[in-house]
Amino acid sequence: MTDTSPVWDRVRGIEPVSLCDWPGRVSCVLFTGGCNLRCPTCHNASLAWTWEKLPALDRATVLADLGRRRRWLDGITVSGGEPTCLDGLPELLADLAVTGLPVKLDSNGSAPDVLADLLRENLVQTVAVDVKGPWRMYPELTGRAITPQGARQSLERVFGLAAEYPGRVYFRCTKVPALSPDDLEETRAQVPADQPLSFQEFVPPRSAADVS
Repeated sequence: MTDTSPVWDRVRGIEPVSLCDWPGRVSCVLFTGGCNLRCPTCHNASLAWTWEKLPALDRATVLADLGRRRRWLDGITVSGGEPTCLDGLPELLADLAVTGLPVKLDSNGSAPDVLADLLRENLVQTVAVDVKGPWRMYPELTGRAITPQGARQSLERVFGLAAEYPGRVYFRCTKVPALSPDDLEETRAQVPADQPLSFQEFVPPRSAADVS
């Protein structure tokens, strides 16, 4: 019998060991299904939009595996999709906390209230937030899912969280083909100067069957 819950039903992928998802740490990555954006260069399109077609992970099996391997891991990364879209996300994170491993959450920053709650309750120790590009380009970069004003309002609230929780929130931008060097400079300028922003190379979208 599958031991799961509504939120665990949205956990549809796992990378047992990653050396790159949490800089400086060896982490296990759990991937959640669903996203509120439609980025044309999505790295995990199958997880974002057709996650129901992928097999769900069993809660008890995953937690037992993490318990066995915790001495070799430095943390757990929860990615997606977009994890803040999940009802019951705090329940999932509370389950992961039982392992004793710190948790990093990947997010597009569109739900600052959710991120604030998770940081305040210490359900995540680190949040990595994607800044897609200049505010004016957000419609193009997100499949018309968010306006320039909406993106700016949400991300500026996340910038405030980064100031409120020093060292626990960092920002990154993927150098997708649509972004020119000038666009990248504009993106850097819209992030507070005292907040880190790392630029990462673009990886072409994965096949529908590849969820890791």
